[in-house]
Amino acid sequence: MDFEKYNDIAPYRGADIEAAKERLIAKREYLGGFAYLLAGNDIEVATKVISYIINGIKEVKTYTDFQRNVTAGVFIPTILQKTTTGFSVSGAENIDPNKGYLFVSNHRDIILDCMLLDYALLLSNKPFCEMAVGDNLMANKFIEDIFRINGGIIVRRELPMREKYKESMKLSEYFVDVVSQENTSIWVAQKSGRSKDGIDNTQPAIIKMLYLSKKGSGVSFSELIKSVNIVPIAISYQYDPNDINKGREETVKAQNDGKYEKKKYEDIISMVRGLRCPKGHIHVAIGKPLDGEYENADEVAREIDRQIHTNYKLFNTNYIAYDYLENTDRFKDFYDGLNPEDFLAAYNHLSDDVRSFVLNSYANPVRMMLKETEGEE
Repeated sequence: MDFEKYNDIAPYRGADIEAAKERLIAKREYLGGFAYLLAGNDIEVATKVISYIINGIKEVKTYTDFQRNVTAGVFIPTILQKTTTGFSVSGAENIDPNKGYLFVSNHRDIILDCMLLDYALLLSNKPFCEMAVGDNLMANKFIEDIFRINGGIIVRRELPMREKYKESMKLSEYFVDVVSQENTSIWVAQKSGRSKDGIDNTQPAIIKMLYLSKKGSGVSFSELIKSVNIVPIAISYQYDPNDINKGREETVKAQNDGKYEKKKYEDIISMVRGLRCPKGHIHVAIGKPLDGEYENADEVAREIDRQIHTNYKLFNTNYIAYDYLENTDRFKDFYDGLNPEDFLAAYNHLSDDVRSFVLNSYANPVRMMLKETEGEE
């Protein structure tokens, strides 16, 4: 595979990794910021984390080394220990370690989702994956280095329409080539941007672009889908650290004809909240590879959605929100010791619109599951 033509968007390899290592180690104060971001005010822990990160970077030869030594070795375990009550994985048996997969995932947290899948793969003794990340997060060279030495693929979004189409074709071709030729897996979100309302639906355009990038080679749509081994991923958080922020943003959009102007560093602030704030239990559900005969992108997107909706692990927060909004006690046996009044009281200070949006974001995964399993709307 010719990686040169993807050099501006692909994860770092070879000499680019060595150069990035030097730049990262030279920015010790930035790495210290990451350490304190994880450790909070615990200076002893932060000092150890800085040491682990720097020593881990020194040993890096490939981006999978960085994932093993730093991301899955230090970063994610520290976050899980400090901000969660548990982490679980299902469906790892669906993954053949000798194959590459295109992991199409629901998307709730700006950066954690893809890293949590990598951690799930590590725990399951499966190969790591590359991950597609929007360039809106690349605030500076240091952050770009962190992402690309960690297997990050840059998705360029802020481009004129014609250039954006060409860039999408290039990105899609990279996905197909890496999975089918290199047997390397890639994580990509099922749609552009996070799901803020708790409704996880795949954009068929992502699937269409995969086919268009290779249509000239004479491959059929069904053959193309089989070659990339699509696996749906459902990641669920018991508590969403950004639930209120998402609710306020979407409420403003609803009041302004879908318009919302993000403040400077708003994505970074959301990223920090996602890392540092409590999340309760987290579950990663790995679906089954799509191996049927698919005629078009809509059919593929539908199967991805079906697996995400049925594999999504529902928590007591989801069941309580659903029962409250639907005025029922259907799922009271699944509250698992969480007092509904305590959960609901956490949102009593919000305006009616924002509170309704937030509670519906917790209830919607239940509705999606019921629609798939019982045909309920």
